[in-house]
Amino acid sequence: MYEAKLEKEIRCPLEYGLDIFGGKWKSRILCVLAAGKSLRYKDLKTELGNVTDAVLAAMLKELAADGMITRKQYEEIPLRVEYALAEKGESVLPILQNVCLWSNAYYREKNRENFLPPCRNCTVIN
Repeated sequence: MYEAKLEKEIRCPLEYGLDIFGGKWKSRILCVLAAGKSLRYKDLKTELGNVTDAVLAAMLKELAADGMITRKQYEEIPLRVEYALAEKGESVLPILQNVCLWSNAYYREKNRENFLPPCRNCTVIN
């Protein structure tokens, strides 16, 4: 896994928040898990579509390390691992919902269309 040579310099709370739940994949993973159920890795990958294994594994590791999701490993053969939203992850859903509302409003203004097509991953929070 890539390790930065220099430690990140966080200058404001917004940067910290965006580092934890921002970006293309982290926010989408949180939206998929917002349905309130736990999902296995392959089910998450299917829901997300075009994410690579390396990126998904890295994002899940980071989200778990930040306490946004839980990872439950069952001692079975074959090994079974499930991911679910943690309480901290649930607390960010209203923020993501507001970002969706804001995005639709300004997309509509710019493109003179009603709204962006609904994201199947965000239907829980739209």
